[in-house]
Amino acid sequence: MTKIQDKIDKMIEEDDVVLFMKGTPDFPQCGFSANVVGILNHFGLTYQSYNVLEDLELREGIKSYSDWPTIPQIYIKKEFIGGFDVLKDMLENGEIEDLLNKKKVKFNIKN
Repeated sequence: MTKIQDKIDKMIEEDDVVLFMKGTPDFPQCGFSANVVGILNHFGLTYQSYNVLEDLELREGIKSYSDWPTIPQIYIKKEFIGGFDVLKDMLENGEIEDLLNKKKVKFNIKN
């Protein structure tokens, strides 16, 4: 395993919900990242985010780690969920709540 893979392993093990994004939750640098932050915040989730624009090795490493070509990427309890499109579909189908309950991740939907 490479050094960046070890680093990513550690990142996703430390928190229940991890978001690799462009920018920060307070200042997203792309619309997809902003939309994911909006969904996570809607569910009142506590999550750790990593700005891939600040670390080129992380930006490229996370793509090969997950075998997913785009950012943002969401991990819940060490499981790769997908990007914005997957999260959006899960929101529309009511699958996010099921997944959070199954993984025992606390959430509180905000209106």
